[in-house]
Amino acid sequence: MKPVLAADIGGTNIRLALVSQNGHIIDEKRTTAELSRHSLQSQQSAETHIIDTLAGIIQPFIQQHGATALGMGFPGFFHSQSGRLASSPNLPMLKDFALAQRLADKLGIHVAVENDALCAAIGEHRYGAGKGQSNLLHITLGTGIGSGLILNGLPYSGEHGMAMEFGHLCIEHHDGRLCGCGNHGCVEAYASASAIVRRFTEQCGEQCDAKTVFELALQGNPCAEKIMQEAGQYLGMAIAEAVKLLDVTTITVSGGLSGAWSILHPALKAELDINLISPQKCKVEVLRSTLYDNAGLLGAAAIANPET
Repeated sequence: MKPVLAADIGGTNIRLALVSQNGHIIDEKRTTAELSRHSLQSQQSAETHIIDTLAGIIQPFIQQHGATALGMGFPGFFHSQSGRLASSPNLPMLKDFALAQRLADKLGIHVAVENDALCAAIGEHRYGAGKGQSNLLHITLGTGIGSGLILNGLPYSGEHGMAMEFGHLCIEHHDGRLCGCGNHGCVEAYASASAIVRRFTEQCGEQCDAKTVFELALQGNPCAEKIMQEAGQYLGMAIAEAVKLLDVTTITVSGGLSGAWSILHPALKAELDINLISPQKCKVEVLRSTLYDNAGLLGAAAIANPET
């Protein structure tokens, strides 16, 4: 079969790739587009802005490679396998938006769209550390925390596309930190890149980005190391709650923060086993992604051709 196009869409960064059927990235393009930063007065204008922006970036890649199918990971909640966006936290004006169909009409090729974190889970399950597992929980650690779930070999998105909002599991029920979702105590407010930056500034008195924090931690800076270990502990607590609910024993983790795996993982694993029920202790594997930042792209390629 012919290679397909894959797109991984972020709030600012967009990655495109031509991907072979065995998961090999043949060609790749990275660009920026401020999809969420615009002043629009209606849903119609927001829809037009998104379609025109994406098509303007993707169309030249189609012309270059002659692909006839596109798979795309997009930040938002989708009605199951329909490519219809129910809502997107970063694009609040978009509601019940036929994203896949509108983009297909504009580009003149088949388009499949799914939640970006679920695409990452699909990619990790098909090509990465989760290959061969019937069930898999994949967690993405970045500015926020996302996740995707594979059950009995198939992606699971729930009745309304909102299954496994792992980043919004509550791990602090008393005076919890405010999360971007509006609730308090979510793991995203404690263990995401943005949370680590805030906590480092509060506790260590310095302002820097998350990459610098975990580089300092790897160099033995005691304050940075403490922040990263605590992030691992919070992740372990949240994973334990997910495992108790799902009875899934393979967890994979990707995203920028996984670069500090040597600090995160021991703290995460110790806290996980403390919080699991007895029959589950020491039976859950938490693995760093083997696909690095390509899981979302490869998952998007996988959904481009549903028959595969």
